[in-house]
This record gives sequence, structure tokens and C-alpha cells, in this order.
Amino acid sequence: MSNWETLALSQDEKTKGVYLLTLNRPNAMNALNTKMGMELIECLRLLHEKDDLRVLILTGSGERSFCVGADLKERNGMTNEDWHRQHDIFEEAYGMIRDFPFPVLVAVNGYALGGGLEMVLSCDLRIFAEHASVGVPEVKIGLIPGVGGTQLLPRTIPVGIAKELLFRGHFMSAKRAEAIGLANYVVEGGDLMEEAFELARDIAKNAPLSLKALKYAVNNGIETDLHAALEIELDQYYKCANSEDRVEGIRAFNEKRQAEWKGK
Repeated sequence: MSNWETLALSQDEKTKGVYLLTLNRPNAMNALNTKMGMELIECLRLLHEKDDLRVLILTGSGERSFCVGADLKERNGMTNEDWHRQHDIFEEAYGMIRDFPFPVLVAVNGYALGGGLEMVLSCDLRIFAEHASVGVPEVKIGLIPGVGGTQLLPRTIPVGIAKELLFRGHFMSAKRAEAIGLANYVVEGGDLMEEAFELARDIAKNAPLSLKALKYAVNNGIETDLHAALEIELDQYYKCANSEDRVEGIRAFNEKRQAEWKGK
């Protein structure tokens, strides 16, 4: 769709609203460099303008690695100023993934380490290939996660397990990730993308305003107290209740047919 060096973007042929975004630096195990960060920002801005988008799938090229975090070869010898400028780019890109208006599903096709795992955590739903392995090894090189790892990990899995991963810098298997709720599903490697598309297509059939409202309500409500969270839910509820799609959804249910959503 665009001429990016480090990314590939395509649209699902079976379901119009499903898009696939692939990190495409297989020779570097899809490590995140400055170019990829800038292209992620550009791509996500483009996707915001897609009126037909309902679900975004994120994955990595090849079978070895989803993303092994920041490209340390590029960072070797960087000045502090260059490091800060690069990190600002990464922060913006990751924030755009977390705040993407529609569901983002990630298919983890191998290693997801450091910033790679933080990218996985920034997504809404996570499917792992059975050979995938994840970790936050920054402590081994004198760093800590800097694009959400220390905050997203303990919001996703038990705090004690999150701290162990962070303190030790060890890797976790896909099987263990599923057991503690980090992975929604673990599947055979050859079935990963088929399963990801099946899940995405199932979600994409639903009302677009509802999908946006659900994501907004959950993401914002979980960060506050219950009273305020219920107010957030009610606000989003009435946005859907007052929509044309709500009328169409009820009519389609009673007429026993597929709803024709307008996103209005």
C-alpha cells in the first residue's frame, strides 16, 4: 500500500475491515530501529484514515522472531541526544498502538523480547505460536523497559510474576504465557496466521461503533475507580444507543439477517 522499508501492510481478501501490518526486518530478527519507528508512526496515521478498518493484526516476518526490541547495533555509539530523539519516536509509535481506536490483535511468531514484548503488551489480544518465547532482558544491559513494560506487564499478569520477569531478565515460553493470561491462545506455528485471521474476522463482523466504544471503555475505565469507570461505560453506551447502527442491529436481529453497519 505504501513503500516502506521496514513494514508491510495488506488488507484481508476475505474480510474488508481486517488489515495486516508486518514488521519486516527478518535479517535483523525484526529489531526496532529508528526507521521502523518512524514508519510505524506514518503507517498508523494512514490506518486511522481507513473508514473500513475494523481490526488490525500485527505480526513479524519470518518464523524466528516477532521483534527482539531495539536494534542495539544501531544504538552502539549513539550520543545521549540521538538516543533521546530515537526514544521519543518509539514512545510515539507505541502510544499510537495502545490508543488505536479499533482492536489490535498481535500474532507472536517467535521471540518477543524487550521492546518486542512491550509492543505485544500494547495490543488488545495476543495469539502465540507454540515456539514463541518472550522476555524483558533490559536489566542485563543496564536498562529497564522504557515504552510501557514496567506498567503494562503487571497490568496483564500477576504482579509477582511480572517482577520476576523484570528482575531476572529470563525468557518465558508460550505455554507459560498462556497459563498466566499473557497469551489469549497458543497454536501450532503453521496455524498462527490462519487462527489470527479467523479471530479478526469474527470481531470485524460486529458493529464498528461498539468495537470502538468497548475498547475505550475498558482501557480508560481500568485506570480509574469503579464509580468513574461506570460513568465512562455509560457515556459510551449512550453513544451506541443513539446511533443508526443500533437501530439497524435490532432490525437485523428481528429480521434474521446480517446487519449492514454504517458506523454512524
